[in-house]
Amino acid sequence: MARNDSLLAEERLIFYITIPLSSAIVLANLFIFLGIAYNRQLHSTPNYFFLSLLVADLCTGVALPLIPWMGINRDLDFSSCLLVHIFPNFLFLSFLFNLVMVHYERYVCIVSPLHYSRFWVHRSFPAALLVAWAPPLLFASLPAFGWNNRGAGCGHNSTAGCSYRRVFPNSFIYLEVYGVLLPAILSIVGMTCRVLWIAREQLRGICKLHRAVERAGSSGEEHRLNLRYARCVALISLTFLACWVPYIAYLHVSVGIIQHGGVQGRATTHIVLSCTGIGSTAIFPVILGLANRQYTDSARRAIRDLWDRCRATKGISSPTLKYRRSTQAGLSLFILELLVLVLNWKSMEK
Repeated sequence: MARNDSLLAEERLIFYITIPLSSAIVLANLFIFLGIAYNRQLHSTPNYFFLSLLVADLCTGVALPLIPWMGINRDLDFSSCLLVHIFPNFLFLSFLFNLVMVHYERYVCIVSPLHYSRFWVHRSFPAALLVAWAPPLLFASLPAFGWNNRGAGCGHNSTAGCSYRRVFPNSFIYLEVYGVLLPAILSIVGMTCRVLWIAREQLRGICKLHRAVERAGSSGEEHRLNLRYARCVALISLTFLACWVPYIAYLHVSVGIIQHGGVQGRATTHIVLSCTGIGSTAIFPVILGLANRQYTDSARRAIRDLWDRCRATKGISSPTLKYRRSTQAGLSLFILELLVLVLNWKSMEK
């Protein structure tokens, strides 16, 4: 009875945390996806990579409620147990690979802009897309090919408890954490730091040109450029701290839990860390998309037009409608005054 009560409390905790977070991630990705899809000017290879990232992030948001259940024992047969563990793992790995691919494509575009058109990622988008989706599927499917703990302490009973310890061996978890996840995060950090360094060098060159032209020390334009760069570095640092530090903490705590024999007695901590860690990471592409106004301009215009129509049907004038009406009224008054002047001029001639 006590176990059923604790399981019910864990289920409620997972529901209250994951459902709002998952809904927000899915809706935000759909908003950005439609903004890119309906703007033909954005139909290019870099934006196709970002669309693939949005699809992977959307799938991660859908699978987010399943991830905390990996540490809880459930009564499932082994085939269903494999599915509920492999599927969310594949979606998150594909999300991470797509994120690395987006950063790599833009990194190459900035580092080698003259050779970018001849780069294989730009020339063969389907092959790059296959690289972003196929390796996560193959790696996540390794437990289905036999690398699992089905016979280790569980016998061959098909209704034995289902948890991550039955599907993922410790060696598989260590390989995924220290051989796939952390190197991918470090590569993203390395490429971002390299791009910021290049931007800093270019900013120094621009400032030197300003000083050479004006010959009067640092100008106001130079100060604005430096302030803009510092603001950019601060925003990137805060985004990294908010999105990646919780996930890295979750990874290390999960490894510590594995080394100490499971999540028994620490289920609540594991649920909160897994939800916040995966959720904060899944928000990262949403921040990237919302930061680019080109991705959201068409959607914002559509929402603004729909809002204006709704207000117009209700008899409430929006600022746009008020401006149009005031313009029409001013034009009518101008025409009327012009007619009066013409009539007066003709009367004076007579």
